[in-house]
Amino acid sequence: MPPVERSELNIAPWLRPLWDALDFANFPNAILLHGQAGIGKFAFSIELAKALLCESSDRLTKPCDHCEACHWFNTGNHPDFIALVPETHRKLLPHGDYESDETPKKGKTAREDSDGDGAEKKEKKNISIEETRSAIEGLSIGSHRGGNRVILIYPLEMLRSDSANTLLKSLEEPPANTIFLLLADRVDRVLPTIRSRCRLLTAPRPNRTQGLAWLKSQLPLIAGLQAKEGDIETIYDEQGGAPYSVLDSLRARHNKDDKDELTISIAASRYLLQSMAQGGRIAWLDAAEKTHKAQFSFLLATMQRWVSDLLLVTQSGTPRYYPKHIGTLQGLSQTAQLPKLLHFWKSLVQARRTENHPLANRIQLEALLAQYQQIFET
Repeated sequence: MPPVERSELNIAPWLRPLWDALDFANFPNAILLHGQAGIGKFAFSIELAKALLCESSDRLTKPCDHCEACHWFNTGNHPDFIALVPETHRKLLPHGDYESDETPKKGKTAREDSDGDGAEKKEKKNISIEETRSAIEGLSIGSHRGGNRVILIYPLEMLRSDSANTLLKSLEEPPANTIFLLLADRVDRVLPTIRSRCRLLTAPRPNRTQGLAWLKSQLPLIAGLQAKEGDIETIYDEQGGAPYSVLDSLRARHNKDDKDELTISIAASRYLLQSMAQGGRIAWLDAAEKTHKAQFSFLLATMQRWVSDLLLVTQSGTPRYYPKHIGTLQGLSQTAQLPKLLHFWKSLVQARRTENHPLANRIQLEALLAQYQQIFET
């Protein structure tokens, strides 16, 4: 039977084949959806959670968006939907009330409430062990509506080791009617013991034509957001072909919120690129000083993409992420020493393994940029 057309599904077109292949009648107790960041995995998982909780009798049209369960889900109040995400990601949940001043944030302890801003910054990008334990302990109680219970965890690699071990125990002995939807941008950072207990689903990245077409269809839906086609294509390449990341970047540029973390990171990334374009003349101390307050993972990704293009051009290839900078890259390739460039690439890969840890980002940036300068020294 051909898949039922559901134009209202909030699923990117390149992920529809993945959706159509799902068997809701024999759904596993845990799936691990993994793929590049910014390609629509989270929106896909939200729609999937709603479908698994939908109470429509026709499984081919789930989610129906008409039953009481769908209504509760859309308003962020379904009692059998649990989302374990960092504070930095809670705004992505459907109509959640996590930012209410009247209700303490779920999983937040009295100590966290009383600590200063420094403690808050250390916690906000991770899923706390208290929150994980609270969710897991509640699984021993039957679901509120007698159907499925869905636990969404994103991004899975953000779980601390103690939280991951708590999750592992539940995956080993899954409670009845409980489904875990686990999402990871980097599946290699997920514990092998967790991976082995899930059905792995790989989220594909769209081809360039499909991704750009989707982006252009989304722009009119955001009030006041306008962008030149050339700018969209440039950002698309810089973001590695991740349409949702491009949309976030365009939205941040439109809002011009100087305190927004993404806005800060985008501006820092631009400055970092300008600095790295100087090759051996890079003012690495200045570059680290002016960029270290941005998301370290964002900066590392920028450096990795630039070095990837430099490696390609050095070996007579074509840049993937920064094609408009081919002239600069070709100039740098004339003085870059390939052994040092390859060694620097390995340093970036190593740094990305610990990019979410509360380490001294400025010191790491200084060390990396100083090493980058040495690539061009004889």
